[in-house]
Amino acid sequence: MAKAARSASLDELARSLRGDHDAWLGHVGGAAGCSHPIRLAGLIHHVEAATGRITAERHTAEMPDGVLYTPCGNRRASVCPGCAETYRADTFQLVTAGLVGGKGVPVAVGEHPCVFLTVTAPSFGPVHSHHTDRAGRARPCRPRRQLEHCAHGLPLACFERHDEHAADVGRPLCLDCYDYPAQAVWNLQSGELWRRTMIAARRALKALAKRYRTKLRLSYTKVAEFQHRGAVHFHALVRLDGLDPHDLDAVLPPDPRVGANHLATILREAIEDTAFTTAPHPARAQGWSIAWGKQVDPRPVRLSRLDLDDAGEITTLAVAGYLAKYATKATELAGHASTRLRPDTVREHARLDTHPGRQVDVCWYLGTRPGTADANKWAAGWGRLQRWAHMLGFGGHFSTRSRRYSTTLGALRQARRDWRRQHAPRPDEDDELADEDTTEVIVSSLAFAGIGWHTSADALLANTSAANARARRRAARDELDSITA
Repeated sequence: MAKAARSASLDELARSLRGDHDAWLGHVGGAAGCSHPIRLAGLIHHVEAATGRITAERHTAEMPDGVLYTPCGNRRASVCPGCAETYRADTFQLVTAGLVGGKGVPVAVGEHPCVFLTVTAPSFGPVHSHHTDRAGRARPCRPRRQLEHCAHGLPLACFERHDEHAADVGRPLCLDCYDYPAQAVWNLQSGELWRRTMIAARRALKALAKRYRTKLRLSYTKVAEFQHRGAVHFHALVRLDGLDPHDLDAVLPPDPRVGANHLATILREAIEDTAFTTAPHPARAQGWSIAWGKQVDPRPVRLSRLDLDDAGEITTLAVAGYLAKYATKATELAGHASTRLRPDTVREHARLDTHPGRQVDVCWYLGTRPGTADANKWAAGWGRLQRWAHMLGFGGHFSTRSRRYSTTLGALRQARRDWRRQHAPRPDEDDELADEDTTEVIVSSLAFAGIGWHTSADALLANTSAANARARRRAARDELDSITA
């Protein structure tokens, strides 16, 4: 270990002493904060849009390291903190635009009724939990006056005061009693349950709008979060808009007689009333019943810079930061982290003596296509359990939104690319023709050349440069806030 560290330090020193050190840092700047950048090799053409004439041509072999570096774009903070931070910031901008306007959304949406909604999965068996009282002190996990035991002889009580990050939090009191198949299927079907819930909410909203003789529409964004027990639950920001039947793209204020309390009631009733039964499975001919858990929390959102007011209303910055933070997390909180599993790698993770291992095992088992005798009970969707076994059965997107809530992640990324191209230094800035009104497009013919930095020293230099750049931007924002305050 010490020898490798000395080698990296020597490589870093050698790179910094080379004449092209500054050019190399500028070349890798776009991917400097990435842990596993993608290397591309090939030709880059500058083409005059009006005539199709190639004005410049360059091969990546002429560039530092002979390749182009592009960020991996992974949203998971445990895989690539740099790209996850970019994803988090983009999600924050997307959520905030739908709350207070901007990015093509009118500022008037800040006055629309909003509800921050949290919905969870039902219970699949008793688990160890972290509880606190009003003073923030830890409470006993599962106290019982009369001690009972499960069918396997284990006590169904726990008097420990678990820390929030304790290893036992989320672990079942009895692994053999826990309903792993039901949880795996619930994770798989949770996206469909959300879709049906929104349909029910829109129907109820339509009836409410008819009563007030107006037109209303729901717009939302949501993120999925894994609990310690491995079940998915959703956090959503639901906004109430007016509707113009002749201009469906317009974002209008709703009727002032309909407020956040009406919206919260509609959402709560839709959650309580929505349930369905899955298709039959060879392991359960009657299918599984899919419904929400009892923990439903619709809270009005207030336009403010405070985190939480005395009335218990969560504020815009708090909810935007909350949703953005959980958009970069996945199964790590449940104790499992892996890439997509294959028949030769699943046994490494499907350990029956651990809670995450049993979840992986049951996803793989339920997702295995049965023999011909049970083929008539097999539904095509069950194979997704095996495909998403590394995600404990959940195969949906972690961050989704309705069409007219706000902008898109793609639009934010394109705006960032356009800004970089616009502010990138050009070799012909001093040329007399530099001010001529010409439009050029870049046509690239690039091929995959590898993943990661060439050396650990390169990774250290690039990441340090990116960290310094982030610190400078943060200091500039703080200085600007202090001036405008």
